[in-house]
Order: sequence, then C-alpha cells, then structure tokens
Amino acid sequence: MKMEILLLDGLDDLKFGDLPDNVEKILGKPGEIENLGEEADEDLDTILWNYDKEGLSVFFEGKNNHVLSCFETDNRDATLFGQKVFDMNEEEITKLMNKEGLTQIDSEVEEWGEKRVSFDEALIDFYFQDGKLVTVNWGVFVNENGEIEEFDDEEDDED
Repeated sequence: MKMEILLLDGLDDLKFGDLPDNVEKILGKPGEIENLGEEADEDLDTILWNYDKEGLSVFFEGKNNHVLSCFETDNRDATLFGQKVFDMNEEEITKLMNKEGLTQIDSEVEEWGEKRVSFDEALIDFYFQDGKLVTVNWGVFVNENGEIEEFDDEEDDED
C-alpha cells in the first residue's frame, strides 16, 4: 500500500463510502475493532478498525449502513500531493496546502496538548506535538444511511 492521502476521496484504492468487506479485502482483518457507538452521536454509530502495523485507523459511520468515512494515520510513509507529510513541519504543510488552493485554516491547542491545524474545505486535520507532526486525520461526512453528504464550506444550509 502506498499510503497516498486522497483528500475527500480516500487512501490509495480505498474510497470513502466503501463497505467494510471491501476494506477487509484490501487491508485484511484489523488488529482491533472498537464500537464508538451511541455515546458519540445518537444519529450515527462509529466503528473503528485499528491496523497498528500499518499505523492506520479506519472509521466506518452510519446507522443502517456502515461505510468508510475517515482515516487516521501516523505512518511515516504517508504522502499528500506526492510529498512525505511526516517529513514536513507545520509551515511546510501549510505552504503545500495553500499551493493546492486550500486556504481555510483553523488551529487550536487541544486539551490533551497537541496542536490541531485543520483545512476545513478538505476535511483534514494535522496534529502536532512539540512542533512535530504526529497524526493526520481526513474524511468525509456520512449520514445515517451511510451516504456521503456534500460538504458545504459556506455557512451551514438547513435542508
């Protein structure tokens, strides 16, 4: 697996919206499965598959139909726009994202101490500890039926 982060799309051959069976065909059985269930959100169940050897966590969301919705990685070989992202600092990542037209930046220090730098229009978060990138999290929005919802980076429109 190349570990190429594909914004709003997936990771290599894994695409957001894929069913767990397809993910298992490509990655194999996860080392650990967690059901984050109802405590997080009444409308969605979240199932987390951990692949420790690969440095990858895979999230499935839905209520009636669980689909691939998010990845989190600390794999040092992960690339974004052809660049090894874990070899970059915050300034270099920001420049890379800006070069690709992604400019909506939000950042804050989380209560556990890591600095989160988010690019909202790409639904990606970079987490830094002591100035070093430690994890990357990216995904899409999924509704209770397991359908990917369009992300509107303007003001929230009520349907």
